[in-house]
Amino acid sequence: MQYIRGTREFRLAYKTAVTLGKFDGLHRGHQKLLSEVFRRAGDDMMSAVFTFETAPGSLMSGKPMATITTNAERRDKLEKAGVDYLVEYPFNKEVAKMDPEEFVSHVLVEQMHARAVVVGTDCRFGHKAAGDAKLLKELSRKYGFEAVIVEKLLDGNREISSTYVREELAAGHIRKANELLGYPYSITGTVIHGRHLGSTLGFPTMNISPPLQKLLPIYGVYLSRSLVDGKLYDSLTNIGRKPTVGDGQPVSVETFIYDFNQDLYGKEVEVQMLDFFRPEKKFGSLGELRRQVENDKRKGIDAHREMKR
Repeated sequence: MQYIRGTREFRLAYKTAVTLGKFDGLHRGHQKLLSEVFRRAGDDMMSAVFTFETAPGSLMSGKPMATITTNAERRDKLEKAGVDYLVEYPFNKEVAKMDPEEFVSHVLVEQMHARAVVVGTDCRFGHKAAGDAKLLKELSRKYGFEAVIVEKLLDGNREISSTYVREELAAGHIRKANELLGYPYSITGTVIHGRHLGSTLGFPTMNISPPLQKLLPIYGVYLSRSLVDGKLYDSLTNIGRKPTVGDGQPVSVETFIYDFNQDLYGKEVEVQMLDFFRPEKKFGSLGELRRQVENDKRKGIDAHREMKR
């Protein structure tokens, strides 16, 4: 996959079938758009995704916007999906003021070399989001590309969206979030040294400091799987601030892999959340915490065994 970011000065060499949007989470609705792109790409067109390097809402609010997938995670998933081009266009005040037709003619047609543009029914583009699917259809006739408007994918009566996924993560409904995503919600990061309290309690863990951009689910204990050096291991994960061992702890992702004793410090790992066990809790003593972790471990082993039947 060719990855273009940090510049507005580019022009793709090949004609493309392109889809555009934020693609936060790359959920099943996004995957429906990608499938339409792949259907049109082939011998004479390449597949392409156009998105922004910084979410527009972040620029307007002045605050970083937490995302279901970080830019790095989004890039990795798109590359594995088989996308030929990923363009993360810099977003600034000048771009925010771009007229919708200028965006289509200059960015999509000239720079992206688009011959097919695939969008959802709710697509918006250009200054004050004035461009929509109807306008895209009109401009497609003027500039000589196919505009493909894709109906939203539904879960029951509700549209599958990043907002829907966010709500389920915030409620701790990880199974539902995974169903909407079409894959397990995960957190990727480098294993760092913690306070080694897990080892003291008899449950050595690997600690990840989640990226600031990453949207985390409700704090608590999760049934998980951990991808280490290309191999998946059953595990149990705590997301939160570990209130039992002191106030003001930074948010961490702490994972216990059953019967595992490798040194992982400095390695990049991916922790996939499978189910929510319980919310984070402050215990009265380390002994009480140890007993609860032992219970969590037994419950986790049973749950993993049941999933494999």
